[in-house]
Amino acid sequence: MAYEAAVLRRATERLEQQRKEREEAQDRRRRAIYKELPRVAEIDRELRRTIVDIIRASLKNGTDPAPPIGVIRDKNLSLQAERAELLLSHGYGEDALDEKPACPKCGDTGWRGAVMCDCLKVLCAQEQIRELSHLLPLGEQSFDTFQMDYYSPLPWQGRDISPRENMEMVYEICLNYAQKFGKFYFNNLFLSGPPGLGKTFLSSCIARAVSENGFSVVYDTAVQVFSRFEDRKFSRDADDTRQARDETRRYLSCDLLILDDLGSEMSTPFVQSALYTLLNARLTAGKRTVISSNLTMDDVHRRYSPQIASRLEGEFRVLPFFGEDIRLLKKNRI
Repeated sequence: MAYEAAVLRRATERLEQQRKEREEAQDRRRRAIYKELPRVAEIDRELRRTIVDIIRASLKNGTDPAPPIGVIRDKNLSLQAERAELLLSHGYGEDALDEKPACPKCGDTGWRGAVMCDCLKVLCAQEQIRELSHLLPLGEQSFDTFQMDYYSPLPWQGRDISPRENMEMVYEICLNYAQKFGKFYFNNLFLSGPPGLGKTFLSSCIARAVSENGFSVVYDTAVQVFSRFEDRKFSRDADDTRQARDETRRYLSCDLLILDDLGSEMSTPFVQSALYTLLNARLTAGKRTVISSNLTMDDVHRRYSPQIASRLEGEFRVLPFFGEDIRLLKKNRI
């Protein structure tokens, strides 16, 4: 499990900014208290001097430092007690001037040794969802807001079950896939069916849940993905080539790739090669992929090479979508 460099950088910058804001707020609080209670400011200056006195006493040659250190320590404790009493008597907490990290586990560094702290993980997940929101209509979309009543409970022509019964099965698989990501029985999903039946909605739900659980998620359309593969190979502009190389590396290495609208791209020999490379590399590396498409598996066999069709049919759990166009149903209800 690893976040993309850009996501980690933005999350780290936010963590640092939050730390600076807390320090500035604490500094303003300290100045206000010192102005109201000058004696507290004097005590703090004295406490800082006692630290120097303790160091001097411990380094003094030829004498036992224990007695003077004891005297200084007693003075220090007396000053701390006076300081606490002053603060409490004026409505402040006795620790109002103490600098406390927001996260005691890592001290606001974001790391506990070589392990990322939960506080930084939360920010990474937020940054990743923010990035996904530019492409996916995440909004309030989640498994909790999914509405089953748009799917008819009546029999559907050519199907053994109704659209609602089918969608209840599809929903449960997608929910478990997201919640048990990396440990679920199915590694890859192929959401297949006409437009307007909820494929993008459920893709959004999966993306949100998996991302919030700390995995790297990349969403993109098939047209855009294969365009970046073409730029990486054929572009003569150095910046475009470098950016395309970074993008294709993301497609290949992320924990979950959501490839939307497969079949909308031009079916050229290069695209076929790029799709095979993408699928084969991710399957070999044990990376998970969710594909949505208007194509059926029969369409896949007609459109793509046998090697691609074999991987899609053999390595992906196909989830069929059928029923009435939900967009039209919503429009008619207005």
